[in-house]
Amino acid sequence: MPTAPSSTSPDKGPLEAENRLLREEIARLKREQETPVVPQNQERFRTVFENSPLGQKIIDPDLTICQANQALATMLGFERPDEVVGHRILEFAHPDHMADWQKLQQRLWAHKEPSFGLETCLVRQDGSSFWCRVTSVLFPDDGQELGYTTLEDIAERKKLEILHKRLYDAQETILHLVAHDLQSPINNIRMLVDLLLDDPAVRAIEPASAQQNVRELLKLVERACTEAGVLLKDVLYLGQMEANRLEKHRTDLGAFLNERLIVFRVAAQEKDIELVLELPPTPIHANIHADKFGRILDNLLTNAFKFTPAGGQIRVRLQEHEGRVRLIVQDTGLGIPEELQPRVFDKFTAASRPGLYGDTTTGLGLFITKQIVELHEGKIWLESKEHHGTTFFIDLA
Repeated sequence: MPTAPSSTSPDKGPLEAENRLLREEIARLKREQETPVVPQNQERFRTVFENSPLGQKIIDPDLTICQANQALATMLGFERPDEVVGHRILEFAHPDHMADWQKLQQRLWAHKEPSFGLETCLVRQDGSSFWCRVTSVLFPDDGQELGYTTLEDIAERKKLEILHKRLYDAQETILHLVAHDLQSPINNIRMLVDLLLDDPAVRAIEPASAQQNVRELLKLVERACTEAGVLLKDVLYLGQMEANRLEKHRTDLGAFLNERLIVFRVAAQEKDIELVLELPPTPIHANIHADKFGRILDNLLTNAFKFTPAGGQIRVRLQEHEGRVRLIVQDTGLGIPEELQPRVFDKFTAASRPGLYGDTTTGLGLFITKQIVELHEGKIWLESKEHHGTTFFIDLA
């Protein structure tokens, strides 16, 4: 005997069948609409992927190569792309650069960054190595996320970079050796000038005008030695700064500035310049290298004194600004012409000018200052208006 239909839903069976047929028809129409497009896009992708002169590969979260093109296979020393598929890219990583791929893996799949690029070294099948530029883009595929990765062989560019660095290092070494070795003869010349100035033969020169001329010439030699000594000191300091690792210590900046300004207060009195130190009511601390950070202050204040006339003011302010430590050195001096301002932090800058008191500059002071600020992970900039003074700002984290 056939089973009676349920009294609570007598039409459920026919309705479900009709809905199912409707869904299938919609799905069929959708497939028909998409069928001409998808294969076309896939063909375009395949053409670009396989014929690209750059190495192309798709990797999974484990860094296993799922797909590769001929350029990548050739780059790694294989004949066919399928010989590369299934290998982990770490198998081709240079032992010194394993961390590069671990970083890529972490940035893409752990941090979910959409793309990541780096320069690293890979090892070919024959054991030779080469540098490449890697760019990887994260994309979804069948419920997982894969990395579409492009590799560009940059071996020639890297070779030139290394060659230029060696040349630069050699030039820097020679420059520092020369600077160091020149200190002794310059000091000897200065000592001889002092001896000549006190020599009875010089004091006995007649007439008095001739003796004065000789003394003025000797003073010019002495001044030239002083200027050369300042330049050598800056060059040597620059080399020492680049060679040594910066060790920083937590420091009370207010106390540090107060102590560092002692010498400059004497200079301020001699030049009739008001030197003001403004500190906040509560101590501000920062991690600094005391000697090198002191050089920052020395350079900025020396520069301010050079260009501030008698009766002017130099103000040093320490404050907190938007969560950062800010040091400000402001003067009421000559100011810097607008056209020179973009170049004041350049090495041997063309923006260097003689000061009001005959002081000369090496063109290295503000360059060194900027380098030290950046070693402290800080930022330095200036605001200046000609004939209205200059203000230097330094922000530290």
